[in-house]
Amino acid sequence: MKHLALTLSIAFFVATATEAAPVIFLVRHAEKATPGGNDPDLSVAGQKRAEALARILKDSQITAVFVTEFKRTQETAAPTAKATHVNPTVVPANDVAGLAAKVRASNGNALVVGHGYTIPALMKALGITTPITIPEDDYSEIFVVSLHDPPQLLRLHYPF
Repeated sequence: MKHLALTLSIAFFVATATEAAPVIFLVRHAEKATPGGNDPDLSVAGQKRAEALARILKDSQITAVFVTEFKRTQETAAPTAKATHVNPTVVPANDVAGLAAKVRASNGNALVVGHGYTIPALMKALGITTPITIPEDDYSEIFVVSLHDPPQLLRLHYPF
């Protein structure tokens, strides 16, 4: 039931926002494997979360996917990219300004998979004034930004 309500919320937001402005879905990468060094793969739980994200976003008309150079962001985005037939664009994690420019230049709805420290900076660069912090152990948030003038933020949580 929670999954249905979340999907309907996103579908409604996309339907009302896409006429005027693109919608950007920002998520932190899913859970990473514990003994993974500096560039770990996703854990089993992270893989399940990535699959859940793809199911949730399946009707969101994603036309662009942005990831960082780290495997955990690429693996989180992979099921959505595959389902939407979109090749992810890799943007260095430390290039928030460049990513913001690419997101603004995209002609449609986009998924951005980032990190707990990059998502707040990206949202600020996109014009969201609400301060955002992401706890180190939280992988469940979907930040939905409509690029209106001013941008609008919808903050959701997704189970898997």
